Order: sequence, then C-alpha cells, then structure tokens
Amino acid sequence: MTRMNIPAHETGHLRVFAIDLPPEAIDHFVNEADTGAWPLRDALGADLLRATYVETVAILDLGAMPLSTYLTEGYGLTGEDFRAARPQLDALSGHVLLLPSSAFGQVEQTLAISNPLRWIGTFSEEMRPPELSPLRSTSAKGSLTGGPADGPRSKGGSTLLKALMLGLGVVLLLVVVLAIGAQS
Repeated sequence: MTRMNIPAHETGHLRVFAIDLPPEAIDHFVNEADTGAWPLRDALGADLLRATYVETVAILDLGAMPLSTYLTEGYGLTGEDFRAARPQLDALSGHVLLLPSSAFGQVEQTLAISNPLRWIGTFSEEMRPPELSPLRSTSAKGSLTGGPADGPRSKGGSTLLKALMLGLGVVLLLVVVLAIGAQS
C-alpha cells in the first residue's frame, strides 16, 4: 500500500496511476454509484475526491499519440521529473487515472493507495514568469497626470436613463389613479 500526503491548497500537480483492471470493469470502478459507493475513492483512500476533475484515459484511444505527449499537450507537463518518466509513461497499456491537484478540493488528506491502482508518478508543471513585453500602441505612451478632475465632467444621467425614469413615473402615476378610482 502506497501512502501519500495531499497538502491543503496544493496546485499545479498531476498524479498518474495505472488501473490494473480489465476494460469491462473500468466504468464501474471509476464512476460513483447512485448509492454513494465509489470504488475509485476507496482505492485511493481519499476523504474527498471531486469527480469533475478525475480523468480516466484508455491508452488505445490515444492512437499513435504517446501518453507523455498527451500529458504535455493536455496538462502542460514539462519538468525534469516528467522528462525522466516519459519512457515509463509511454510503456503503459490499458487505462490510466489522471488526478490533478484540483481533484482533492484543497483539503489536506493522506491517501492510502491500494489495488487496482498503481502509482506511476506525481508531476508538476514548470512555472515560469509571464513574458511582459511593453505595449506598442500610441495611446499607451505618455504619462498620466491629474485624475478624474482633469477629465470631462458628466452632465448628469444618460438620455436613456432619463426616458426610463419618466416612463416608470407615468406607469406609477397610472397605477395610483386606477387604485383610487377602484376605491370610489
């Protein structure tokens, strides 16, 4: 049995597991039943598992695409640990389970992984700072001075707003007149 700690508020990690089951048993294993029974959650030993973020991949469905390419393109995995595991990932067959950090709902928990799951690895996305290039438009050049006091002043509400308020006043006046007339 493999144990792993999921820290609270973890982000940017993907856990990959092989599912050692025949294809006909996969749906029952990975889907939560109406009764609340969920073999996948039990095999993970998870306290909380968000089904929306659980992905099961049939390797055959990838066709000629290796699993590592799918993970690079679909999850943006590029780290050194991921590059080292590519041969092992591409040698997998059957079904794999992909669990991003979001599947654990930002709840700290300790997993106790059991059969039919076999942990392959936990990979993280290499975080690099965004490229900040200067704006090139003419309107982006220059400097800011003053504030709203230097800008054009509002002349009141818009014409449409005034028309709506006038219409609402007329309707309200009609309702009052009709109510008074009904009482007489």
